Amino acid sequence: MSPLPSDNADSTLHAAGSVSLAPVFTPHGRLTLSPAVEAPLLEAATAGRLLQAFTRGSGHGLLQLGAGEVASALPAVLSYWRDFAARYVTALCTLPDAEERGAPVHVAPPADEVLASLADAAPPMEGAEYLTGTALAALWRDLDAAFAAELIEAGGTVQDFLRRHDPAWNLVGRVHFNLAENRKDDEAPFAFVATYTTRLSRQSKAQHLPLGRALREYADASNQELLSLLLPVQRAAQQCAWLKAMVDSGEIFHPLRWTPEDAFALLRDAATLETAGIVLRMPARWRAGRPARAQVTATLGAATPSTLGRDALLDFQMDVTLEGEPLNAGEIEALLAQSNGLALIRGHWVEIDHDKLTAVLERYQHAQEAASSGGLSFGDAMRMLARADQADTGAASEAGADWSQVVAGPWLADTLHGLRSPQALDALDPGPALQATLRPYQQVGVRWLHLLAQLGLGACLADDMGLGKTIQVLSLLLILKRVDLKRTDARTSAKPSLLVAPASLLGNWASEIARFAPSLDVLVAHPSALPANELAAIDADRLAKLDLVITSYGTLLRLPWLKETPWRLVVIDEAQAIKNPNAKQTRATKQLGAEARIALTGTPIENRLGDLWSIFDFINPGLLGSSKQFATLVKRLAERPNPYGPLRELVRPYILRRMKTDKSVIADLPDKTEVRAYCPLSRKQAALYQAAVVELAAHLDQADGIQRRGIVLAFLMRFKQICNHPSQWLGDNAWGENDSGKWGRLRELAEVIAAKQEKVLVFTQFREMTAPLAAFLGSVFGRPGLVLHGETDVKKRQELVRRFQGDEALPFFVLSLKAGGAGLNLTAASHVIHFDRWWNPSVENQATDRAFRIGQRRNVLVHKFVCRGTVEEKIDELIEAKRQLSTDLLEGGAELMLTEMKDDELLKLVALDIQSAMAEN
Repeated sequence: MSPLPSDNADSTLHAAGSVSLAPVFTPHGRLTLSPAVEAPLLEAATAGRLLQAFTRGSGHGLLQLGAGEVASALPAVLSYWRDFAARYVTALCTLPDAEERGAPVHVAPPADEVLASLADAAPPMEGAEYLTGTALAALWRDLDAAFAAELIEAGGTVQDFLRRHDPAWNLVGRVHFNLAENRKDDEAPFAFVATYTTRLSRQSKAQHLPLGRALREYADASNQELLSLLLPVQRAAQQCAWLKAMVDSGEIFHPLRWTPEDAFALLRDAATLETAGIVLRMPARWRAGRPARAQVTATLGAATPSTLGRDALLDFQMDVTLEGEPLNAGEIEALLAQSNGLALIRGHWVEIDHDKLTAVLERYQHAQEAASSGGLSFGDAMRMLARADQADTGAASEAGADWSQVVAGPWLADTLHGLRSPQALDALDPGPALQATLRPYQQVGVRWLHLLAQLGLGACLADDMGLGKTIQVLSLLLILKRVDLKRTDARTSAKPSLLVAPASLLGNWASEIARFAPSLDVLVAHPSALPANELAAIDADRLAKLDLVITSYGTLLRLPWLKETPWRLVVIDEAQAIKNPNAKQTRATKQLGAEARIALTGTPIENRLGDLWSIFDFINPGLLGSSKQFATLVKRLAERPNPYGPLRELVRPYILRRMKTDKSVIADLPDKTEVRAYCPLSRKQAALYQAAVVELAAHLDQADGIQRRGIVLAFLMRFKQICNHPSQWLGDNAWGENDSGKWGRLRELAEVIAAKQEKVLVFTQFREMTAPLAAFLGSVFGRPGLVLHGETDVKKRQELVRRFQGDEALPFFVLSLKAGGAGLNLTAASHVIHFDRWWNPSVENQATDRAFRIGQRRNVLVHKFVCRGTVEEKIDELIEAKRQLSTDLLEGGAELMLTEMKDDELLKLVALDIQSAMAEN
């Protein structure tokens, strides 16, 4: 999404007083701001500054956040980006040549592992699935470029530039507080000296000099440089009483002997000092600038549990260590007897916080006692590992990360390695029963699904649309069937699996199974496939002969035996269908009993916490707690540094997500993937269609020759119009969404495409359909797209193409097939929808090639809409059969071929299969 224009932004924002804005990270790596109804309000002036900056580009917007909004009140998602940008500005401050006028300034990005950690800690936002360490590195370079450009525009020094954004950014020297050990002085075993950086050499090398030297260097008491130099010290002294006393007495300008109590005071206020702009230098022996701490270490899952699944009970072992060495009971008791501060233990200065250490010890002692009596549940263990457990409150929460560590024992570590790195798992082959060749990333997906199924844990396969989630699930079912056939355990082998999908996708699944896994014994439990009385009469004996039952979410509410049957696997497709926890179909789905559950979705659940909880409440109930507990957890996490890191770490083992933008995936993909998007008929469509069949039969009895050919063509056109939408045939301009099965299928596809911020071309052969389609899609995407048809001015067409190609905010392009099916370059789209069919493969392929052509860097997914049980499905099957013989046979179009059919053949072709067509639920 593009940011709002800034021309009249100020007056609009100030009139409103506040505005809702949310960051959007696009698939192309741009960070923008966009209005969002659910986003927290921003003060108008702040919003105006940010909009104006982001209008110039991602780097300029981030620079304004990091340098100019230091004191602004921002929501958590914008605070994340401010913290990221502030890293850049902080790094800028430490450059030795930063105060040189006109000197080129560039800041190297943080290490890859730091950037990856920052990406993992990102809060939910639109486009979060595209955020990686590599993407953050690119944004860092954008920041660098934006800063260089704005510095040239400003015409001053780095110091002047940043001061104009916020006085807190001070670049005339850097004050350092230096702490060193002095083991020879028993009474004062530490030394302290405050220094500053300056330029004394011709090579402009910064050197550290005692702060007292500044008084002589800047002899003029009114010198602004001295005042700027001391500003961080003065700012910190306002919050640190011990520092204020040193400043007031003048001790800050001299080297000092310090006691452990003095050194601990500096340690306690380290964050305050660094925030004020002071650089801290600690003794070289201290790791990461801190003295050693006693660590409470909890080891989970050292041994293989007796049972698997989410009810598995793991062992728990607690130790207290110092520098990696375990402490005995006496040493632990002596440690706890110390008061807060620094103590010399085993030759190491050790930091002691009695309250925090005691809180952590008590917490893990309780966990060890509970585990000793009954074991630690798998879910509790995973929450502890991710530091997202529900009990993590109060002092224990504050101390957890610094005074304790939770590690996986050998069995759990090996299991988690397989879940997090499925490419390392042993290969699995569905064998000849799978009539297809799995691509490498699909093989990895099958191995991952199989491991979770064997462990009895839930899985969320969240691959992008078009990457083959269906074939991965079918491969898993074939592998399980082959294993079952080798077993003598009749109970296990008799359990079928259940697949639940939207009714509009049942035909797709049945078609894919017939094509890729015909050896699976499958029952479609839906009124479109079986009469109601036969569905209700299905019993355990019949189920025992099956490998898979396929049904819809709506049917779950009508067939009690679906909820009463113990299933091997329960797989739900388009898992966003259960995102509303209060919906009847959601509750029915979560009542299904299975050894393991699998959710399939192409929608990025990492962008919406509510969807994440509901899907995990299905695949691994209890892992994220109840809805209320999860809300409390998220609220508590938001108050911590790196707030969403623990949550991502908790759910990561159960989510496998590959995107078309991944180089390791796209390098292996075909250039173009075509899929049938099967659509049901609404009751209104079915009635109109059936009436048209009866009317056609009556006309055929009374016509022949050219008149007959005209009648056939006219009725074929009517059937197409009815299948599109009743309003197209009736001309009533109503265009109700529930009146058309294609409208519903279009919404399902468009919602996934919108969530991925991808673009789509929608082709129709009817000019009158372009405006209703554009209006409907605009309501789904939340913003308008473009329309091109035969009446579009030829001079405007290239401008429309240019806008679609260049503007990320334009999500769709509706085109009439004749006007837009040739001559246009529309490679910004990675989806093509043929809303209605021309019934001429060459014409459709030519239209598809508007997106699939030179310059296209992504896999193109082509969706061909087909209404089940109608002439559309039968002609589609006929075209596919003929295509195998000769494409040329159909170059004239299927309509002309149909006019030559005999009456009985034609009526059989157009006849309505009401059972297949009426798959509404």
